[in-house]
Order: sequence, then C-alpha cells, then structure tokens
Amino acid sequence: MGRFVNPDNSAFQVALNSRIYVDKTGLIEYTNSVLDTTNAYICNSRPRRFGKSYAANMLAAYYSKGVDSEQMFSGLQISREADFKKHLNKYDVIRVTLEHNCIIKKHKIQRQPQVSHLRHFAVCTKNTENILEKEREKGIMSEKV
Repeated sequence: MGRFVNPDNSAFQVALNSRIYVDKTGLIEYTNSVLDTTNAYICNSRPRRFGKSYAANMLAAYYSKGVDSEQMFSGLQISREADFKKHLNKYDVIRVTLEHNCIIKKHKIQRQPQVSHLRHFAVCTKNTENILEKEREKGIMSEKV
C-alpha cells in the first residue's frame, strides 16, 4: 500500500536515477509562486502516460515534511530560484493514489477509533472484490460495498 501522509522521496529518486531524466521542477517554481493566493488550487491534468505520477512524486518529495530533500533538488532548476528553501520540506503532504481505474462509489473509512469518520468514495473496475477485500483486511475499509 505505501505511506500516504508525509511520504518519503524514494519514488522521485527512482526518476532521478533513470538514464533519461527531464527536469520539470519548473512546476514547483510555479506552485511556489501561487501558494497563499486565490490561484493556489492547481489541476495537473495530462494525457495518459505523460507524467502525472512523476509530477505528483516530485511535488511530494519537495513539499513533504517526511524527509530532507535538499540534496536531491540541489542540482535541478528549482535550486536556482530565490525561494528554493522557503517551501522545501515544510508541509504535511497527503499522497492519494487512484490505481486500478477507480471510479466513484460510497463507503465509510474510519480515521481513528471512536473519533470521526471520513467519507471515501471508490470502487475499482478491475478485480473489484479482490482489491476491496485486501483493503478490508488491512483495516482501511470498515464496511462492504
């Protein structure tokens, strides 16, 4: 499953280690420029196989409090910006992955016992029962779809 709150930077490190790497940290520069403004809601939509996960991994590695990423980004375009360190590893990041072609349907997930419930919407079109059963076994889902 993985770590969803303040993930580490290992997924982005895999991209950096690749033989072909294209520096797209300009997205971080843009994101930094609109933080704390009315334009802060960004939709990173791209066609299939055009780097949505790559961009999400890069943003999570840069903003997440979960790990120190300064050395990882030090040779990239973003490191030459004046506000490079201002936002680096300063935020709580929640990484949400919609795998297995997920579409919307309602079930309940407990956040903490006897505290509150978070409404979560997901039903998967491939291997639905197997995936949902695994989630139930891990204690993530509390009721059957």
